[in-house]
Amino acid sequence: MKSAKRDRASSNPLLSKVMKAADENRRLIAPLVTFPGLSLTGCSVKLAQQNFGEHFKVVKAVADTFHPDLIFPLMDLSVEANAIGSYTVFPRDETASVLNGDFNIAELSAGERVNISFDTRLLGYVETMKMMSIGLPVEILRGAYVTGPYTLAALLMGAEEAAAATIERRELLHEVCSFAMGKIQQYVRLLVASGAQLVCVLEPSAVMLGPGQFQEFSAEYVRRMCEVCTQSEVSVLYHICGNSMHIVDAMAESGVDALSLDSPDAGVDLPAVAERVGDKVVVIGNINPTGRILHGTSADVEKDVLRLLDDMKACRNFVLSTGCDLLQETPIENIKTFMEAGRRYRLS
Repeated sequence: MKSAKRDRASSNPLLSKVMKAADENRRLIAPLVTFPGLSLTGCSVKLAQQNFGEHFKVVKAVADTFHPDLIFPLMDLSVEANAIGSYTVFPRDETASVLNGDFNIAELSAGERVNISFDTRLLGYVETMKMMSIGLPVEILRGAYVTGPYTLAALLMGAEEAAAATIERRELLHEVCSFAMGKIQQYVRLLVASGAQLVCVLEPSAVMLGPGQFQEFSAEYVRRMCEVCTQSEVSVLYHICGNSMHIVDAMAESGVDALSLDSPDAGVDLPAVAERVGDKVVVIGNINPTGRILHGTSADVEKDVLRLLDDMKACRNFVLSTGCDLLQETPIENIKTFMEAGRRYRLS
């Protein structure tokens, strides 16, 4: 099993880096930390999301200040829906969001004709990835976010309509999820061609599904994405906010390389997850982004980090991170403490 895993890691950037760190008696440290980069540069969310030069400055500031092992651009669940033509609002100091209108299945036919690779805002993220691929230190893995298939379907249909469709209109929901997956895969190919080494699938809406529904309307579609990424030697992460304990097994069996999970305050027992999934996937998490790293002292943050590292000591496939994106107003000193405590820690 060990040799087979090493063979797999040789063509997988995340697994390779995780295993190398474990062999060196340390952990990878990779908080989801891009939004505090806005404070480092004085940039607004709106400007960064619509100007890839400014967006890269934010990412570069995060890399230069904190030196994480893995870095992403700003998390944004509106990119693909906006590229299809959904009504999207762009506040100055908040991330863009999609407003639900009346869903009409006929819109899918019109959407099929839309080539999202020509969408200016989506291309902004692609260009940001290109700049990350040439402008960041080679030792930092470059990740990209995409919206998950069920979450994109829920943005198109409306969250309540999509949830009801898992029971009452399953064929319709499959049609929308298939449409969504096609657009997501198109986006993934652009990101991979631009230098992404990891693709993180953001699937927050799916946390409300039961295990069977999750398997049917999310995991099976994500499996297709994994097949595309594996061919390009790109790692795939599954990120779900909230209490995902009831769907962890389906997540791990979907073919992804890693699970990025929310904090204990959301109900996630990360040591239990590690025991359940074994060496199938890398486990990433799960300091509460709205907990003491936001409101506490540096001493509080260090205690939380060391406690989590001790709890996860038996899991070789662990990456120290946050349960979700840190807020822009997270104290810079607390993030530095997070990084320093993680860097000092040794497995034995």
